[in-house]
Amino acid sequence: MSEHTGPKGGFAHTLAERVEQWSSSMEQSDPEFFPKSAKGQSPRILWIGCADSRIPESTILGLKPGEVFVHRNIANIITPTDINSLSVIEFAVAHLKVEHILVCGHTSCGGVNAALGNTRLGLLDIWLQPMRQLRMEHTEELEKFDTQGDKTHRLSQYNILRSLEVLRMNPTVMDAMAERNLELHGVIYHVENGKLEVVESSEDETKLKKRLAAFTTKKSA
Repeated sequence: MSEHTGPKGGFAHTLAERVEQWSSSMEQSDPEFFPKSAKGQSPRILWIGCADSRIPESTILGLKPGEVFVHRNIANIITPTDINSLSVIEFAVAHLKVEHILVCGHTSCGGVNAALGNTRLGLLDIWLQPMRQLRMEHTEELEKFDTQGDKTHRLSQYNILRSLEVLRMNPTVMDAMAERNLELHGVIYHVENGKLEVVESSEDETKLKKRLAAFTTKKSA
């Protein structure tokens, strides 16, 4: 036994066996899947979601590997300065030419619940600052809800709306929206029943003009 591979029959070996069963099944049902996958990827969707293990995007959407490009973090927060999410967005939009960006929150989100509480969480407190800011901005409305679940759901909606605003101000996203009709969508996955709720988000003409005036930039000659 190598100290680097672990004991035969250990966890990694069990996973390898499961993957072999899956790959054999895929080869039987779709013989072209792996040869096609080896040539590259051409996903139509960029999925920005929460890292929660209950939200498997490919399973929820009924898609195969290679059909959705994915970025996940705690509470699906998007900010204009997070280099991690920015690099994913840049690659997906500018290079893979995705046609849709989905920002997906979910019910019973631990990150949203944490932002609604006041327990110190270390590094997570820094990460959750944008969510806490939303909590602060909508304090009066959130306090009207009787249950924690309702508060969490509403704050999740606001988080998605804010994330879509951030995306609309991203130069790469703006170019793709103008040049090839890239579409942005907000959704919430309900872990209690497996349903997907659409979070409506739109801009009126005045807001659109203001955003374009403030954030449209051109490459220097």
